[in-house]
Amino acid sequence: MPHLLKIEHLFIEAESDQKTKQIVKGIHLTLHRGEVLGLIGESGAGKSTIGLAAMGFSRQGCRIVSGSIVFDGQELFGAPREALRKIWGARIAYVAQSAAASFNPAHRLIKQYMEAPLQHGLMSSEEAKENAVDMYRRLLLPDPEKIGYRYPHQVSGGQLQRAMVAMAMSCQPDIIVFDEPTTALDVTTQVEVLAAIKYITTQFRTAAIYISHDLAVVAQLADRIMVLRYGELVEENDARTMLANPRKEYTRKLLSVRMLRKTKNLSDQKDDVILDIQGVTASYTGQNNVLENINLTIRKGRNVALVGESGSGKSTLARVITGLLPPVQGRIFFKGKELSPNLKSRNREELQKLQMIYQMPDTALNPRHRIRKILGRPLEFYFGMNRKQREERIRELLTQIELPESFIDRFPTELSGGEKQRICIARALAAEPELIICDEVTSALDQLVAEGILHLLQGLQDQLKVSYLFITHDLATVKAIADEIVVMFQGQIVEQGTKKEILTPPHHEYTELLLSSVPEMDPDWLDNLLKARKSGRAKIKPHEIIPRGSLENLPRPAG
Repeated sequence: MPHLLKIEHLFIEAESDQKTKQIVKGIHLTLHRGEVLGLIGESGAGKSTIGLAAMGFSRQGCRIVSGSIVFDGQELFGAPREALRKIWGARIAYVAQSAAASFNPAHRLIKQYMEAPLQHGLMSSEEAKENAVDMYRRLLLPDPEKIGYRYPHQVSGGQLQRAMVAMAMSCQPDIIVFDEPTTALDVTTQVEVLAAIKYITTQFRTAAIYISHDLAVVAQLADRIMVLRYGELVEENDARTMLANPRKEYTRKLLSVRMLRKTKNLSDQKDDVILDIQGVTASYTGQNNVLENINLTIRKGRNVALVGESGSGKSTLARVITGLLPPVQGRIFFKGKELSPNLKSRNREELQKLQMIYQMPDTALNPRHRIRKILGRPLEFYFGMNRKQREERIRELLTQIELPESFIDRFPTELSGGEKQRICIARALAAEPELIICDEVTSALDQLVAEGILHLLQGLQDQLKVSYLFITHDLATVKAIADEIVVMFQGQIVEQGTKKEILTPPHHEYTELLLSSVPEMDPDWLDNLLKARKSGRAKIKPHEIIPRGSLENLPRPAG
């Protein structure tokens, strides 16, 4: 059978600070019609660059130096732009990681769906509209006849990502490049998108290149997997063989990340309560509550994981704790003393003892400040350290977070994503806090880097006895680091207890839905889950989730 796509001896270089660096080094790749190829690796492995090169495209600052990219008998490397435009969208389509950033917010979904088939002259306007509704229906989008007339901001993240998959299929292309399409989604939404992609590739025999850093996700879709590192091939094999018997040490590391840690002694002591939240209700508008009657206790040296889907109220609770959103009712106590509901009314000691690490280090760090200034500011503010004292303490902090002291003069833009997040951790540690709120601190990082961050936080806790409130939708992180788990849904706490209690059946139905939606290193996991939900064997399905206000009636299974 002839290859639909064949890439040989691909070399790509990038330019940075007037220097060129090879980022893809002699890659060979083949793809047959109807086949799904998974590209796996850390950030900087060259996955997205190779995916775009399969379309004969390179990002600004990158250049395809040499090699061959043959699609259906046509050489794309060096082909005229006009020839490539006839292929893009019509025969090779692309699905980006962030649908929210990719859609035009000023145009309705159906108009953006119709754009490619109309531009390529494949359909009339009416045919494109009918085709859009049919594709929305096939991908199980709600109200398929009307959803296309909404704007991107009027649908959920999972619905928008599925609408983007539908749009990629508007011309029924031969190949779709999926570039981390589920990375930013919570686990239940991720299942919906994976199911949509699985349907497209099997029903239409569409070939696909699926790019991800999550091997468990890729295993649900890929026929073959290529593991990449530093722009080179580490290992290639069919998905089942690779999962069962990886040949290379690096692949084995990808398979083994975030294993369960040993359980701590969780015997309670009355005097070790750090944070006590009592009956907190909060609202952004003063009318609709986004948090309802939250009761939560965090003890010294504990990791409490706050889990739930996007929109469940996790980050809102963090805003209430830090004083950024005063509650409508309820009280918050820190070491037995009631905190002012408003940040501006809290004293310096209260600010010092409660710190926060944010999800996106790129936006949390001032790109114009060197690391010396970023870490020095809390030292000066909280402890009044002079320049010499600050310099000494900054170097200690860099050692604590396992970065070289030479980083002190770097700017954030000169660091990797994982290194930036370590600097954010150091900035929080600089205040010598007793509680750190970690808001999705690993969700923007690839698996191995995230694993390093979790190891670091665990080691710092053992050393400093600091408490963590982990806000996350990543159940793998929860299993790895949590002592206690609090499950939130629609602004309410559904279930809370020790990790052992929450992860051991029977579960509340919503907790069961979250746990059952975490991909496993089993190529049959997604198929089995979808079959179970379709046949009714699954205990709860996403569309059956109980509406706000009725969670007190949510039953716990007997047993």
